[in-house]
Amino acid sequence: MPALPSGLLEPLWDQFAALLPTREEFATGHPLGCHRRRVPDRTVFEHVVLALVHGSGYERISTPGCSDRTIRRRVKEWAEQGISKTVHALALEAYDRMIGLELGDISVDGCITKAPSGGDKAGRSPVDRGKQGLKRSVAADSYGVPLGIVSAEANHHDSPLLGPTLEATKEQVGVLPAAVNVNLDRGYDSAKSRSLIAELGFTAEIARKGTPAPIQAGKRWVVERTHAWMNGYGKLQRWTERSSRVVDFYLYLAAALVTLRMLIRRATDRYRWDGRSTIRRLK
Repeated sequence: MPALPSGLLEPLWDQFAALLPTREEFATGHPLGCHRRRVPDRTVFEHVVLALVHGSGYERISTPGCSDRTIRRRVKEWAEQGISKTVHALALEAYDRMIGLELGDISVDGCITKAPSGGDKAGRSPVDRGKQGLKRSVAADSYGVPLGIVSAEANHHDSPLLGPTLEATKEQVGVLPAAVNVNLDRGYDSAKSRSLIAELGFTAEIARKGTPAPIQAGKRWVVERTHAWMNGYGKLQRWTERSSRVVDFYLYLAAALVTLRMLIRRATDRYRWDGRSTIRRLK
């Protein structure tokens, strides 16, 4: 059984493959001219998707035609090239062109997950008895489409990550509208956050400390739903990657899948195209 339905995997692979550098089937310059044939990128990509969806170690998903060492090397190579981040930006561009990003209201929130193997982005988790954890800060539009992502140690406060998250949003989306309202929870209730929002020329709706959350839920619930969608991928629930670049690679790959899934679901009622998925629910 495939990790993802073909209607979701194939469009992702088409964009991913277009960004890959051209490689020779055999390595040139080998002294005996008998180097092993390079494992196809498509084969490695399917194993990477398996690791993302199920959260399994590379040893468990390796096959006779694709070893765990090959997967690690190729993931490191793709992470250094920033391919998943570019794929996410292309997915956002397609979504904006076909559906339209709703950037008038942007919600930002953080989420802490486990990172038992430690690494560059692991720190003591304040919600897991001081065990190693990772925090991701995500910005989403008013419908919940993930825009910008920043990863940090679990003991980082949400407020200092607001600026980098909004900068990452600009990198992925481009120029933001002149009037943007940023929806935040009580963790951002500080003078520093309000000063940053004012410098950017935005307005903000920030929950006040000391007031019960259900009373002032506002519009930020969409980013919490986005976090739930991203936590549906096993790799993001329990991090075993130690490199910060590889962590960001998987974060943006998951965000690209979330964006693509929302695009296909919303475009099905508006457009017709060859090979349109008949699955009512894309997981």
